[in-house]
Amino acid sequence: MTYAQAVADGIWAAGATRVGYIPSVTVAPVINALVAYDGGTNGVSPRVTPLSREEEAVGVMGAVAFTGGLGTVVMQDNGFGNALTALTTFTLSYHLPLLVFANTRGGLGEYNSMIHSISQPVPALLRAVGLPVIELDRTSGPEDWHDTVQEAGRHAVMTYRPVVVLGSFWNTDGKVA
Repeated sequence: MTYAQAVADGIWAAGATRVGYIPSVTVAPVINALVAYDGGTNGVSPRVTPLSREEEAVGVMGAVAFTGGLGTVVMQDNGFGNALTALTTFTLSYHLPLLVFANTRGGLGEYNSMIHSISQPVPALLRAVGLPVIELDRTSGPEDWHDTVQEAGRHAVMTYRPVVVLGSFWNTDGKVA
């Protein structure tokens, strides 16, 4: 099992009802696995939807809680600059469960030198506003990634709040994701 497949399987195992994602080459393997599991093709399926911006994804997927389900957002960590207001004033303030999986950028092996300025402070920034953050990297195998993503989703439902899982795919399967 690849790390991307482990993340996708963990999202479904957590009980995700809907998944919204911001298209990106770095999370494409996760999206492809989510869509394939759900019987779709070309980036869409009955429960997986591309969205244009991170704050839109937080709003749409956060509202899934009003139907009794668990919404999930898949994105890159540099998108938290766009998502922060929606995360804090909507999902966190209104106690809405939401699972967010974000591929981290800016760590070891990062080729894009400008990405460090936003990605490096993301974990501390999210914690500073009260969001639970779990970080995964190459020191854990795919099975642990699956279990951690699944547990994070269940924790979001149990605590009625968003939970963020940051996953660094660098040097895992030999690919970015």
